[in-house]
Amino acid sequence: MLFNSHAFIFLFLPVAFALFFLFARVSTLLAAGWLAAASLFFYGWWNPAYVALLLASIVGNYFAGFAMARAADPASKKRLLIAAITINIALLAYYKYCNFFLSNIATAFGTAPPQVEIILPLGISFFTFTQIAFLVDTWQGKVKEYNFVHYCLFVTYFPHLIAGPILHHAEMMPQFARAETYRIDAGNVAAGLTIFFIGLFKKVMLADGIAVYVSPLFGLPAAGIAPTFLEAWGGALAYTFQLYFDFSGYSDMAVGLSLIFGVRLPINFHSPYKALNIIDFWRRWHITLSRFLRDYLYVPLGGNRRGPARRYINLLVTMLLGGLWHGAGWTFLAWGALHGFYLCVNHGWLALRVSMGHDLTRSTRWGNALACIITFLAVVAGWVVFRADSMATATAMLKGMAGLNGFALPDHWLPKWGLLGQWLSGYGVAFTDSRGLVPAGLINWIVILLAVVWFAPNTQQIMARGFPLMALLLPPDMRPARLLAWRPTVVFALIAACVALASIVNLHRQSEFLYFQF
Repeated sequence: MLFNSHAFIFLFLPVAFALFFLFARVSTLLAAGWLAAASLFFYGWWNPAYVALLLASIVGNYFAGFAMARAADPASKKRLLIAAITINIALLAYYKYCNFFLSNIATAFGTAPPQVEIILPLGISFFTFTQIAFLVDTWQGKVKEYNFVHYCLFVTYFPHLIAGPILHHAEMMPQFARAETYRIDAGNVAAGLTIFFIGLFKKVMLADGIAVYVSPLFGLPAAGIAPTFLEAWGGALAYTFQLYFDFSGYSDMAVGLSLIFGVRLPINFHSPYKALNIIDFWRRWHITLSRFLRDYLYVPLGGNRRGPARRYINLLVTMLLGGLWHGAGWTFLAWGALHGFYLCVNHGWLALRVSMGHDLTRSTRWGNALACIITFLAVVAGWVVFRADSMATATAMLKGMAGLNGFALPDHWLPKWGLLGQWLSGYGVAFTDSRGLVPAGLINWIVILLAVVWFAPNTQQIMARGFPLMALLLPPDMRPARLLAWRPTVVFALIAACVALASIVNLHRQSEFLYFQF
């Protein structure tokens, strides 16, 4: 079931909400059980067959964690941990990577790849990583509660089940045990609905609005057409903003939905295109995935504790596996390697500046602006590799962005530009048939969305003054919004209603969230 669907907004959510608080009057455990069951129904809406897989994963990991907690021998605990993680990774590898590995082995030996019909279960990466974190936290003695109903709700909880955030057991289980979670809080409901509808607007109006330009432009290389400079940049920026508002919209909707039920999810998205370097970018983009990779991969590999050379190797390995986590394909591996390289360069540059006696805390406004632009362009280049269906497509798009496929403007711009167009044409600028791939609408979308991501406040800033929880999440350099500062007033309720109405009216062009496929 999609958050951006009539069935979810007008049927599932009201019923889940009403019965959760109704059952809570009888028993908090009954209410938690109802929400877990509703979450399983939410998951099974897509494919009921995989509910059994999810339940088997939940039961297996719960009892593995429970057995670890009861084991007195550290060696036994470690064996249980290794066995449980191995089973989780094997399950994920089968569903997500089996065909990828088989096809590459067949290619290496020059044989036809076997036809294995495997449908990837939605959210398998998220519920697998969530439970691996639970197992490691149990082994480390951080898990204090083993209520099965609460654990089942922790894993299946519908706001995060399909596309994150990746949760820690310790940040969720205490919330399910608190009595106030099971009482309706008008402030939480008002703030939660506002955040939800902001996210819905981002998805339906912004992400889906620019999405129509992405596939035709990224499809040019497969059609044997080398994308020109304008076509390549148009496609790259269109996908850059589609992915941004798609994931930002989902993240807001997940936080808002959970808040309605009195449960606070960690923030997973924090204006990443305002980042001043790649390190900062990964502190802002898919924050809980970055946290998981750091805590459960980078640090166990040695982190930065074994010298600079080992640190750079660990960064590369972590980002390679992070790329592979997103999908079974060489483009995802290449994207992970590229970001690993970016991080190595970033850390190396900072180390060089420290060795030269530079004060890293001091910067100028123009210096920050330049750093932001450079980081943004590096991220855009990475998204081209991430989105491309093959390395050949990625190479063709990047060549086009570098101007190696020629520079041409749409022919219908020539008469519109008048004397300027004639002057440019006289100096050799080509005006050719763009096949309708770079209409004025795309340029307008790019300009508007670029202004939004760089200059508009994000959801946390908008909500911070009227909802103190959000203020705690803002870093020191990001202040709460002033002009758009939300308050629980009639005026803002009307604004939220208008945003909701605009989004709901456009639900007919319903589309899945991009992170569903990862």
